[in-house]
Amino acid sequence: MTGGVLVSFLGWFLAVAAVVKGSLFLFAYLNNQVFPQPLSEAEEKRYLKELREGSEEARNILVERNLRLVAHVVRKYESTGEDMEDLISIGTIGLIKGIKTFDNEKGVKLATYVARCVENEVLMHLRNLKKKKTEVSIYDPIGYDKEGNEIALIDILAEDNE
Repeated sequence: MTGGVLVSFLGWFLAVAAVVKGSLFLFAYLNNQVFPQPLSEAEEKRYLKELREGSEEARNILVERNLRLVAHVVRKYESTGEDMEDLISIGTIGLIKGIKTFDNEKGVKLATYVARCVENEVLMHLRNLKKKKTEVSIYDPIGYDKEGNEIALIDILAEDNE
């Protein structure tokens, strides 16, 4: 593997590991309704500074300590019919992306910024699901012929071409 591919793979792997870890915290939340306490303002600043210096540990702590925020934001989407665990996992991906792209110099608090990232990630997922529900495969059955055999759209299209 080349260095760039390895770094890319490691970044992807760490993101997946953080989501899995987030899912474990979700499981703990659903069973005990307990997430790690949010960071104090001073701790948050310290970990953000360490993150800018490249600390993966700081990134992981920021993710873990903001999982409560993910659960809070995702709670708005309970009525969508989607599994809450899935939504929290997707929200955790938004949290990771938000922490990765957060710029402390813009004057916005981390919680405000990542809450929007979490919400955007969940909304993108819900929109994607909506698109998939309206897609129809040409191989899906659309009816039956006189003998009771299923007819698919591909069968009708093939007959038109002949």
